[in-house]
Amino acid sequence: MASQYYQEMQESFKNNNKSREFPAHTAKVHSVAWSCDGRRVASGSFDKTASVFVLEKDRLVKENNYRGHSDSVDQLCWHPTNPDLFVTASGDKTIRIWDVRTTKCIATVNTKGENINICWSPDGQTIAVGNKDDVVTFIDAKTHRSKAEEQFKFEVNEISWNNDNDMFFLTNGGGCINILSPSSPSTLTHQTASASICGTWRSWCFSCRLDWPARTLSFSHDGKMLASASEDHFIDIAEVETGEKLWEVQCDSPTFTVAWHPKRPLLAYACDDKEGKYDSNREVGTVKLFGLPNDS
Repeated sequence: MASQYYQEMQESFKNNNKSREFPAHTAKVHSVAWSCDGRRVASGSFDKTASVFVLEKDRLVKENNYRGHSDSVDQLCWHPTNPDLFVTASGDKTIRIWDVRTTKCIATVNTKGENINICWSPDGQTIAVGNKDDVVTFIDAKTHRSKAEEQFKFEVNEISWNNDNDMFFLTNGGGCINILSPSSPSTLTHQTASASICGTWRSWCFSCRLDWPARTLSFSHDGKMLASASEDHFIDIAEVETGEKLWEVQCDSPTFTVAWHPKRPLLAYACDDKEGKYDSNREVGTVKLFGLPNDS
């Protein structure tokens, strides 16, 4: 029997399943992320820029474009508690911290490799950035200096802290989760997740409705929904507890990135956009919103 939550969200999406797209970049969008207060969404693109939108009712209004990187902005994230700061990771071997109040870059930190993933610790004190050579660098968010660096012997796909800020997770190319316990940045404790954790992870993956390996995923603000996407032309929204499909968002192309709003069932996402019937080879970059009222 379907849970009460499942029934409530089914009913909600029946009335709020409209998607709308907003021009953001001149090339494909690699990353989207919401500020902690949910007022803004930022996007990073192959066109070497970041864009920031303000959410106004059921629309995204472009606020500013952020230039400075000399290569693709592969991933970005916001400060966990300050809704005015976000950080970008680029293939130009730098990360940049931006302040939306001044629209300026307040810090540029040089790194050793081409950066592809980034996350900000829940306490706001540390920024972790990973590069194509599977090196993760931990940077002090105040001094902008490196606190620690770890070279891994496996492919690092994604990185994230837990909410308690006492464990750091890495997913690898073999389907397992590796855990660092950064009690002291200079003495990182490294352990591989147990077989039971890996088994659980793989079991979930195999029961997934995607035909291609999941490329991006995001948990909803209440932790009860999981949006996942890949090269399939849809986004799967599942109830976490049961794995049942709550909804399916149809897309015209593969999806690069998904991000739930921090307070409501509103999903930002970006796909491998093309210009369409006029020039199917020319890339464009839009940010899309799903979960808008059908009558909006």
